[in-house]
Amino acid sequence: MTIRRISLPLLVALALAGCANDGTADSAGAPASAPAAAPSATAPSSATDALPMPVPSEVLSPGAGATTLTGTITAGVEPNCLLLDDHLLIINDAKLRSAAKAGATVTVTGRVEQGMMTTCQQGTPFVVTTLRAN
Repeated sequence: MTIRRISLPLLVALALAGCANDGTADSAGAPASAPAAAPSATAPSSATDALPMPVPSEVLSPGAGATTLTGTITAGVEPNCLLLDDHLLIINDAKLRSAAKAGATVTVTGRVEQGMMTTCQQGTPFVVTTLRAN
């Protein structure tokens, strides 16, 4: 009778231990080779790597739907991210971008791109077509 009491918990423990096996052992019970590590996210290697993807030139031309904003540029929490009010400034022209610095008071013209993906994690993307320092 005591053998059954000892054997039953032992069998239950072994069965549960077998269920906990995640399939990383081969049929002989030896651990399988570790799976290859997933690629890790790395920081951008240069300042331009953190910038959003280029916008086609037809999107850059001001026209219907163009908006003008005036205010002081602030730095975002991510590198190379510039904000004007609640708008994330997307400046693809290098000459315009050189004039856009945190603390500068500017007037920008462009348009809101609600669906645009960026690495900045804040602000509504605003594609800048013109920028004038005040």
